[in-house]
Amino acid sequence: MAVIDIGSNSVRLVVYEGQTRSPTPIFNEKVLAGLGRQVQSTGLLAADAVTEALMALRRFRALCDNLQVGRVLGIATAACRDAKNGPAFIAEAERICRIKIDVLSGRREAELAALGVVSGIYQPDGIAGDLGGGSLELIDVRGSHLRRGVTAPQGGLALKDTANQSLKRADKIAEKELSDVPFLKAGKGRTFYAVGGAWRSLASLHMAQTGYPLHVMHGYTLPAREALEFCDLVQRVDPETLSNIEVVSAARRPLLGYAAVVLGRLIRKIRPETVVISALGVREGLLYSLLSEREKKKDALIAAARNLNLLRSRSPQHGEQLVAWTDRFMDSSGIDETPAERRLRHAACLVADVGWRTHPDYRGEQSLNLIAHADFVSLDHAGRAYLALAVYFRHIGVSHDDDLSPRLRELASTRMLDRARILGAAMRVAYMVSASMPGVLPKTPLRVERGKLVLRLPGAQAALNGERVMNRMRTLARLIGREAVVIEE
Repeated sequence: MAVIDIGSNSVRLVVYEGQTRSPTPIFNEKVLAGLGRQVQSTGLLAADAVTEALMALRRFRALCDNLQVGRVLGIATAACRDAKNGPAFIAEAERICRIKIDVLSGRREAELAALGVVSGIYQPDGIAGDLGGGSLELIDVRGSHLRRGVTAPQGGLALKDTANQSLKRADKIAEKELSDVPFLKAGKGRTFYAVGGAWRSLASLHMAQTGYPLHVMHGYTLPAREALEFCDLVQRVDPETLSNIEVVSAARRPLLGYAAVVLGRLIRKIRPETVVISALGVREGLLYSLLSEREKKKDALIAAARNLNLLRSRSPQHGEQLVAWTDRFMDSSGIDETPAERRLRHAACLVADVGWRTHPDYRGEQSLNLIAHADFVSLDHAGRAYLALAVYFRHIGVSHDDDLSPRLRELASTRMLDRARILGAAMRVAYMVSASMPGVLPKTPLRVERGKLVLRLPGAQAALNGERVMNRMRTLARLIGREAVVIEE
């Protein structure tokens, strides 16, 4: 399945493996054609931009044919709906792409951007803003419930054009336009979800300047005050003089200041607690809108973890059984666990064996890197750290973490680091008993009984007992303050 997205700044093709709750991109290409750079001043799509965009669309159609894409969807946004020559351009684009292209209204664009946030953020609660080249869409999101969205001509290209390339004028325009959006004050103390390539570029620059340890854009979180200070910095200086500016493409740099203007004004108006970057937006919102209600209700993180388990583990069934096995252990342990923590533990169990083909000396390190950088959604960076660390501990043990990046550990709270150690230690017991084979764990329960950590090995499973099993039991027991017992029945 593919989406051709004709934006005001970029024209993009994304091909997905399938239409699922957690769609995996298998091909992604964009061309920064700049269709909307003169629409505000001339009312027209620039002729050279039209030529470049149509050339890109010819290539995209050929790619879809070569990839044997089953279904191609086409959407277009602000520049095409606002320009006088937009209809003629869309007609030619439809001829080249051999599909119907949906020119989204501003309200529909806001809705799809919000659905992208819903599809990729766990239990979102705040204001979603999608900054494109031609427009800014804003909408209130609470879980899967959306308010009516609004649109304004404040995309990076449009604002630069209207302000005659003056950041000071752009700031005044943004301030005036946002003063008319009534629901923004309802975002106070909540989260602002930033969608769009220009804001991702800002976040990428912030990551580079702070030496952030996890180079994953989706879910990157900033305190609102820090985000505002960074926006003010980007507006004050020439982007080319900023350190690490090379992480932002040369084509994006001229719009950084305008992206910072809009984000800064939004933070001042909304006064959110945090700013969260969403790499999912209109395209993913479109795919989400096409799912059945049953699929929409699935947890995207668990769906993605199940896919990785199926593709990379020795026995996918064992991963599912490990979920139930650790459920019994945790339920009996008396350890407090929130629903959000429980889902993270389930995901960790599903991906616990994805590094098994790696050399034994490097399984911990390689599993940590794979999981920390996996294409997961509905997962913040603290959750990524927990998943990666739990599986890391499962391979190397809970006391051998000298080689771990201290910055990565800092992403997880003290509580979650402790839970990662406990789960890693429990999985070390499980894999020592089961050898990764299905059917064993349901017969060998691990529970806290009468104040002791008890592993039961009934019947033929009693022969699995040994010193290595007992050593791992003792390690886990020490972490939870219990005495370890193995009972052969």
